[in-house]
Amino acid sequence: MAKKTTIPVSKRNNLRTHRQIFTLNDEETKALNRYISKYKVQNKSKFIRETIMLAIIKKMEEDHPTLFD
Repeated sequence: MAKKTTIPVSKRNNLRTHRQIFTLNDEETKALNRYISKYKVQNKSKFIRETIMLAIIKKMEEDHPTLFD
């Protein structure tokens, strides 16, 4: 198997530098924590980030312009 090459942090261009903060109510927090424990999510922030981006990309694909409306 080929050796995996790593890119130094200083050369990466996809560093996450833009912080987004949101708040949840008690019921939303309980639901999120229940999901995370049930499905053994290892990284909470990665899960939330991927879930949000998946919803955004899905919506953008649904709303793409069509040639014949």
